[in-house]
Amino acid sequence: MSEPTIHCPNCATEIKLTESLAAPLIQATRQEFEAKLAQKEADVSKREATLKAQQRSLEDAQKTVDEQVASKLKAERTLIATEEGKKARLAMANDLEAKSKELVELQEILQQRNNKLEEAQKAQVDLIRKQRELDDAKRELDLTVEKRLQESIALVRQKAKQEAEDGLRLKVSEKEEQIASMQRQIEELKRRADQGSQQLQGEVLELELETTLRLKFPLDSIEPVAKGEFGGDVLQRVMGPLGQWCGSILWESKRTKNWSDGWLAKLRGDQRTAKAEIAVLVSSTLPKEIETFGQIDGVWITESSSGAAACHRSTPIPDRNRQRAANPGRTGNQNGASLSVLDRTKIQTSHRSHC
Repeated sequence: MSEPTIHCPNCATEIKLTESLAAPLIQATRQEFEAKLAQKEADVSKREATLKAQQRSLEDAQKTVDEQVASKLKAERTLIATEEGKKARLAMANDLEAKSKELVELQEILQQRNNKLEEAQKAQVDLIRKQRELDDAKRELDLTVEKRLQESIALVRQKAKQEAEDGLRLKVSEKEEQIASMQRQIEELKRRADQGSQQLQGEVLELELETTLRLKFPLDSIEPVAKGEFGGDVLQRVMGPLGQWCGSILWESKRTKNWSDGWLAKLRGDQRTAKAEIAVLVSSTLPKEIETFGQIDGVWITESSSGAAACHRSTPIPDRNRQRAANPGRTGNQNGASLSVLDRTKIQTSHRSHC
């Protein structure tokens, strides 16, 4: 059953009747009919007063009218009052009955709405409970997936770490074998150099440099420069901790009594040919502006008495190239520091972290 509606007399808006709206309307209707009944009774009283006034007028006008006329008039007045009272009561009873029926219908509609509202509230409670259960299950699933993902990542990392360690151990073993072989060759060459061969003494110095670099940097590729190729004695390819290539260093050793500036220009040309980022000259004789370690015209120079020359590697190789291009020329001693092979090990380790 559809809900009863009323229309606003001012804006013509359709308004659905609810219990809260119907109660004042019923009260207003009851008051209206009570007012009408009171009005009817007032009218009857007024009419009675009028009749009384007429009676007094008639009495005043016709004092000679006999008691029969007065009695008849009284009976007629009584009859009229009774009939009017019956009509008013009947009309009021009909209106009250109609309003009572309408009130019953409104109460039934209100009860139906309350039942539907109760059912909707129950459905909403069930829906909220199911949604909460679904959210709890989703969070539990996400937590399970995240735990499994973390476990998988940990396993992959452990496997990668183990593989890297195995590879590094294999490389170190290979390098140690190469170093042992080189040391045997050095001993043989030293024995021959002691016999006075200047050429053999140079080869011994080259092998000493190569062996020292292999010992200090087992992960790097230490390659002797073949005779007839570009100049220099050893080409060191610097490798990062994960095996990535970071740059190259070209080494050349000199064992003479006098220094020659022509070595620098030749080594720079060899550096360009070898495509190396850094060039280092290890010499038993140093120029006058170099005490133990320094840079001249982009070439690092160190004394051979330090074992193997040190290369300033506190910044990545490309940054050193840009510094050399921006500040060409002789730089002299670097704060008077002479970096030993041990110092270079620390510096190159720092450089590997940039690779």
